[in-house]
Amino acid sequence: MRKDGGPATTAWFILLVMDQGRRPNRREFLKMAPLMGFVGWAGCGTGLPYGGIIDTHTHFYDPKRPGGVPWPPADDSVLNRTVLPEEYRRLSQPLGVRGTIVVEASSWVADNQWVLDLIDGNPFLIGLIGNLPIGSDEFGPAWERYRRNRRFRGIRIHGPELAAAIQPSRTQDHLQEVSRAGLTVDVLVGVEQFGQVATLADQLRNLRIVVDHCANVPMGRAPHPSPWVSGLAACHYAPNVSMKVSGLVEGTGMSKGDAPREPSVYRPVVENLWHVLGEDRLIYGSNWPVSSRYAPYETVQGIVTDIFNGFGATAATKYFRRNAERVYGVRIEG
Repeated sequence: MRKDGGPATTAWFILLVMDQGRRPNRREFLKMAPLMGFVGWAGCGTGLPYGGIIDTHTHFYDPKRPGGVPWPPADDSVLNRTVLPEEYRRLSQPLGVRGTIVVEASSWVADNQWVLDLIDGNPFLIGLIGNLPIGSDEFGPAWERYRRNRRFRGIRIHGPELAAAIQPSRTQDHLQEVSRAGLTVDVLVGVEQFGQVATLADQLRNLRIVVDHCANVPMGRAPHPSPWVSGLAACHYAPNVSMKVSGLVEGTGMSKGDAPREPSVYRPVVENLWHVLGEDRLIYGSNWPVSSRYAPYETVQGIVTDIFNGFGATAATKYFRRNAERVYGVRIEG
């Protein structure tokens, strides 16, 4: 029997169900998911894996709109195209995804509204992590405008903002406002700054922090960089820090769509996260469409499906749905 989710595997499972004259129950479905190589059936109702998956990291944009976009760059032949929710839905919904949180990559403040307009009336888009000019005079008016929208679930910061936030500064003051509002901050940094996340978490203990893309640690290489190892150890003692287990295929550096499907390439990083942070602090995100430069969407999701199903049904459900609901304050039906 093939174990790559190909026709033989799928046909075998369908024949088993038909022979029994019934649909699989939830426990049987989750047990079979790793062998099937995918995580859901379209229209499966209550049979959806984990009660439905939340993808906490997608991007949407349209370079053809008046004025264009600041990201991705015009010379990016893979990403510089119109990327809208319907395309993502066609890819992800058959795999069990019931909702996504959009992360705004554009530095133009008005583009937060552009995404919120996409979200309005679209229950598949359950939230936005915005991009606001934190630490500047422009932050206050923008924050007051966007935080009132119930789909606005927080902001993302990068390395320079993180460095500013771990000392008394306007940036730290602005993150205090995020914390008081009960919203979340995503942090996009590399391995060298990973340890600063724990410092921020200690200073702002009520702020919910999510580290994006496993702190951009390389995949398939050993040993792990020492700043990443020490940063992860420090975050163990910071219960307000969660990790978005995303960016795995990107971490291979294989940017011609040829990142490997074998979970063994990514398992050492994920197992380190699992042992240090535990099942309540790991969250699913695809980073689509950026991930498409490295691997198809079904590969991105299939890798973590195989790994997290190995941790057990409860842990997998937390990773694919429950932790996102708690940390971002979102909800999907089911």
